[in-house]
Amino acid sequence: MKNTKMKELLQKLGTLMALAILVLIFCITMPDKFMKVGNFMNILKQASINCLIASGMLCALITAGIDLSVGSNCVLCTCTIGVMVQSGITNPFLLALCGLAVSTLAGFINGTLLTRLDLPHPFVSTMGMKNVLWGLALVITGSKSIAFTNTGIDGLMWIGGGSLFTTYYEGTTKVKFPGIPFSFILVIIVFIIFDIFLRKTALGRQIYCVGGNPEAARLSGIPSKNVLTFVYTLSGFMAALAGIVSIGRSGICNGVNAIQPYDTDAIAACIIGGASFMGGKGTMVGTMLGALIIAVLRNGFSLLSVSSAVQNLVLGLVIIGAVLLDVTRERMEAKARRLATK
Repeated sequence: MKNTKMKELLQKLGTLMALAILVLIFCITMPDKFMKVGNFMNILKQASINCLIASGMLCALITAGIDLSVGSNCVLCTCTIGVMVQSGITNPFLLALCGLAVSTLAGFINGTLLTRLDLPHPFVSTMGMKNVLWGLALVITGSKSIAFTNTGIDGLMWIGGGSLFTTYYEGTTKVKFPGIPFSFILVIIVFIIFDIFLRKTALGRQIYCVGGNPEAARLSGIPSKNVLTFVYTLSGFMAALAGIVSIGRSGICNGVNAIQPYDTDAIAACIIGGASFMGGKGTMVGTMLGALIIAVLRNGFSLLSVSSAVQNLVLGLVIIGAVLLDVTRERMEAKARRLATK
């Protein structure tokens, strides 16, 4: 137990050090642009959507699964709300409830396809659902963009675009401190809840057990199918929450946005943060650090005017490196276990 906790601590410290080095590099290369409070707050805003999606993705990875439909599910939520706004519905609570319900249902269908139809791997069901949800988002919007500005849903848009604790210079409207993005405050609240849930509750421990040792989970009487269904339903709910945040960030919805790398960014955040494709591993703190690393990379590249093609190239290499690190770590641990039994 002590060795496990020590490994987790070293993993978090390593990820934190990587984030600190990355920030330091950008601070040195462009101090006038990067080293601004406003830019740091913008990074937190940029990280919020990925953090929320990654929290659901982490639960799937802990079970040795994956959810490739999170990006399309996130976009479907925004398009559902967009179509409702277009039809004259502006009650923010009703809009949020319907968006959450649609994407949560999609997540439940993912889990049901995996567990009740006994598909070989969640890659199959979630890849299929990714295209289904993408197509559905395009159909309901007519493949057109829908704007949310000046539609009377400012309260809903504030979740993704508003800030708290904004201060101004006395007697002026000039911003002194841009405020902390509410979306990132929401992320912190969600991550605290998830951390307590995964570490302290029976269901949270069952999620780790199902991924870390499926045979032990079966022999212990853990209802693995129900646990997996819950995990993918939860992933759908978190994708919807990220979709609501994205409304305030972009101000529009469009089914075409499903091509955005939401799923790969979420997977990268989890793996960089210490999760494993083999299952049974991963923490909320590590996932947040991983999401911040990706946000800092994207922000720094944008300030350096690096093309999106090069950005995707570098981030792709980061993902490959994270996966290689995960595989190497698993091999070393397996070798250590073999030596210990001799």
